[in-house]
Amino acid sequence: MKNIKIGEKDFNDWAEMARQDPAGFEAMRLAAIDEFIDNAPAEQRDRLRKLQWRIDQERRLARTPMNACIRISRMMWDNILGNGGLRDRFAELSGLLQGDSAPVSSQLSGESTAEVLAFARPSR
Repeated sequence: MKNIKIGEKDFNDWAEMARQDPAGFEAMRLAAIDEFIDNAPAEQRDRLRKLQWRIDQERRLARTPMNACIRISRMMWDNILGNGGLRDRFAELSGLLQGDSAPVSSQLSGESTAEVLAFARPSR
């Protein structure tokens, strides 16, 4: 593989590389990820490496590239809309700015109450 500056490649360059040289593309993809993580603030690097590990595992478990995309997309949406996700954090911040003292995350976490029904045991 030629010595290529990763930041200077656009989508079309990446797509062409994936078609022409899949192994070279994979090496370049890994190098780009490592470069990004290495250039991140020190306090974020460990979390980024763990996130990348999770993404790699989703890709490994997927049967097709499309399935990998769907799995990773679902993982992203879970972190936005799921319990304790970005939506909950924004709601908490909004509540704090409006003077609410109660944490909003319990209201948005999907916790609900239900009546527990007692069923009679069958006689023997």
